[in-house]
Amino acid sequence: MSPSAVPDFRAAAPTLTLHQELGPLGDLPGTWSGHGFNLIARPNFEGNNDIFLELNPTDERLRFSAIGGPIPNRGSAMDDIEIFGVHYLQQISDSGTGGAIHIEPGIWLNVPLTSKPAEPPTVVRLATIPHGNSVLVQGTSSQLNGPPAVGHANTVPFPVGGVEPPPGTANGFGEYDLGTPSPFRTTPTPAQVKQAAVTNPNSVLAAAMAGQTITATTALHVSTVNNAAKHTLGHAVNIPFLRTNAEVGHVSATFWIETVQFPAPHANRHFLQLQYTQTVFLNFLGLSWPHVTVGTLKKVN
Repeated sequence: MSPSAVPDFRAAAPTLTLHQELGPLGDLPGTWSGHGFNLIARPNFEGNNDIFLELNPTDERLRFSAIGGPIPNRGSAMDDIEIFGVHYLQQISDSGTGGAIHIEPGIWLNVPLTSKPAEPPTVVRLATIPHGNSVLVQGTSSQLNGPPAVGHANTVPFPVGGVEPPPGTANGFGEYDLGTPSPFRTTPTPAQVKQAAVTNPNSVLAAAMAGQTITATTALHVSTVNNAAKHTLGHAVNIPFLRTNAEVGHVSATFWIETVQFPAPHANRHFLQLQYTQTVFLNFLGLSWPHVTVGTLKKVN
């Protein structure tokens, strides 16, 4: 066989080397399973109401697989770089009804430091959603010696292009008040969804961490919001129907890969836990409606 006839071949890196090259993504490969919460206000034109508020206690399975070798990006203003990454499949269902809520194939990438452009190491998530959206979100990672500081997740709508309201802002839409019956809201039981989760879905994450000893955390923060200081950048693409009826404006998400210590008498052992909070801003009727999903998953293999 002549040299010109030799096919391209990209050998898979050894497992240990690949884990190192994945950097902050190194612990992701494997299967994660757990529970969470989903909140979405969706247009309700057929029901003759502004919105229908869907509230779902969730079951989730998230599978990551390492891409077997380096992904070369050829440089023209600087030397070539090699990117390493994982591909994933996320599947979410309603834990009460078993109905499918979400499926998402995608890729996470670990991008090295570059000089042109002058950027630190970043992480990038590429996601495809069957409603007719695709999203690229970029950001950074950090290491914590202990548990994450989980802040507030806003669920109050606000004008498109406006400033997101601060924690504690009153919600003027009655569908968000579980104390007031509404035909324009799903009806999970109080044991499944509490008012605190509707007001701040991140409270579900805090409740899951209560009593745990988290010794280390890798944080991955990505967003489509262009912020040079935080090195976040991205974009969402929507099919024409969505651009007219309910467009994805921005997406922000933080994933925490946590090392959790078993309680006594097994305090010398640990397990891996993945928590995340994601907000997708759906733009319709002149407002940005936060669609918030949170989850707490344990690595099962």
